[in-house]
Amino acid sequence: MTEIERKFLITSEDFKKEATSKAYIVQGFLNSDPERTVRVRLKNDKGFLTVKGKSSEDGTTRFEWETEISEKEAKKLLEICEKGVVEKYRYEVPYKGNLFEVDEFLGDNEGLVIAEIELNEVLQNFAKPSWLGKEVTGNAKYYNSQISKNPYKNW
Repeated sequence: MTEIERKFLITSEDFKKEATSKAYIVQGFLNSDPERTVRVRLKNDKGFLTVKGKSSEDGTTRFEWETEISEKEAKKLLEICEKGVVEKYRYEVPYKGNLFEVDEFLGDNEGLVIAEIELNEVLQNFAKPSWLGKEVTGNAKYYNSQISKNPYKNW
């Protein structure tokens, strides 16, 4: 139930050529407090409810619990979320034994593209593809819960 994750900006769209899947995601937050976020997500036609705890000081680690819910339940919960729903395409991109999830944001966050990699250990080494740019792990303004409140278009 502990998530270890690092985030990076993207330098080119080359990741799209390597992607093995693409999904449309709509998500909102029932609670966006940094101590405990509660997210509702609709990924294609599947719903998910996720609770995340406070991030570690370096931003790499936090508690995460997720369960699948029905599409109907997710749509109903999205109606009562805090203002600022996030829409994006998520690409899954395998690279040298690891999986990068690349989010291409839409709407008020269009132009923002972030890659995430989940790791088994905080200091785990991994190969970095050429399209991976500046690391933004731990920078709260890149958290989905924060871009729902302060979209990329306002930066």
